[in-house]
Amino acid sequence: MRTFALFTCFFLAAFIQGSAQLTLKIASSPTYFTPLVDPIHVAGTFNNWNAADPAWEMIKQPDGSYAITITGTPGTVVEYKYVRGQWPRVETNASGGFLPNRSFTFQNGATISDAVANWEDLPGPHTAVGNTRILTMDFPIPQFNRSRRIWVYLPQDYFLSTLDYPVLYMHDGQNLFDEITTAFGTEWAIDEAMEMLTDSGYTQAIIVGIDNGGGDRIAEYTPWSHPQYGGGDGDTYMDWLVQDLKPYIDGYFRTKSGQAFTGLMGSSLGGLLSMYGGLQYPQVFGKLGVFSPSFWYNDSCFTHARLRAPMTAAPMRVYMLAGGQESTSMVPDMMAMEDTLLANGLTAAEIRTVVQQDGQHSEWCWAREFPEAFKWLFAESATAMDPSLPEARLFAYPALFQGHFELRSNAGMQGKARLRLRDLSGRQVFEGVGVIGQAVRTDGLSNGSYLLEIEQGGVVWRQRLVRVGE
Repeated sequence: MRTFALFTCFFLAAFIQGSAQLTLKIASSPTYFTPLVDPIHVAGTFNNWNAADPAWEMIKQPDGSYAITITGTPGTVVEYKYVRGQWPRVETNASGGFLPNRSFTFQNGATISDAVANWEDLPGPHTAVGNTRILTMDFPIPQFNRSRRIWVYLPQDYFLSTLDYPVLYMHDGQNLFDEITTAFGTEWAIDEAMEMLTDSGYTQAIIVGIDNGGGDRIAEYTPWSHPQYGGGDGDTYMDWLVQDLKPYIDGYFRTKSGQAFTGLMGSSLGGLLSMYGGLQYPQVFGKLGVFSPSFWYNDSCFTHARLRAPMTAAPMRVYMLAGGQESTSMVPDMMAMEDTLLANGLTAAEIRTVVQQDGQHSEWCWAREFPEAFKWLFAESATAMDPSLPEARLFAYPALFQGHFELRSNAGMQGKARLRLRDLSGRQVFEGVGVIGQAVRTDGLSNGSYLLEIEQGGVVWRQRLVRVGE
């Protein structure tokens, strides 16, 4: 009997020796420059330094930290690093330099709490302020088999309220928020401008910045081709923005998704594309910021305006800006576009055309003029900040869920709704019917991020959900 007891104790000790669990935690990471939806992995001696091993993806916690529980042998020394899915995105020291391997000795039940100071692909110093974030470095554009970095600026009280906000989509995202990423060394300072406007009592809004594609910029920003410069992919690009990016933004953030609360803004070719996009999708965009527009690129822009302007049944606001120090055709082309819009359905109250005599074709000029344009475009959107006027919608609660979430309404809606969950590749992984006010189980789903579609009465709402371990 004593021999059996000794054997049992030995067996249990051996079992415990080989099955200890330890939690790795990233308690803090760069606030502005840890992309919101990029996965963070831990790579080390325990997984052959695999930077993209899905089994070692960390789970984002409600407080913004990241954590993962791993199993190992007590007393074993482990070396590791944090990396966002590929080695060019590994953590660095605060100045962006090489960081030696981290290490710990396995102890059962221990929690190792770390701080990530910087990332190799996002070196500083950065000039972003407020709630400026990178959403992701790799938002897919399947129409072109490309991907793009997406920025967001969130209102000052976004994390302190339950309000929904207007959204302004802006082209040339790398020039909007951070001086280190700009093409010409000068940023639009959109985040600083929005902070100033908020402090002055003006409407708050979500700003979405879409990086241009560098060598693909001309093609993507031009709906028509040019004999010398080519191009002509602008229609496909706008289709991606409307059909893919906007639903994602509306699902991930608390937005006022309707036409009256959605804007599009850009400069130069981005101004040309903003005018085209707004007239092509008048049911989507109700506010257009058209700065130094390249209407010279193809006269088809005027034909397009004549054909599409009469289709803008919903009220629209168009703010056009040009500088007196730009090309000799800039101001005449802009005035010709104003005449075209007025002659084909838009009213004088819907258009504001501004010529600044000292204005140049430059970021500093567009940055200076942005606040006035924003104030005029979004003046009537102040009601979006009134919590007594919610946009009726269905949503899942909580967005960070375990085995189930609850289907809710913010406006007393009742009944059932059809639910579909898709993973980030677009593959549908769940379909069912949910009852408002009741729990919806999602047994069998892996941990990770999903896009939820909620359909009731022909209306579809989209929301970003993250499933975490139970």
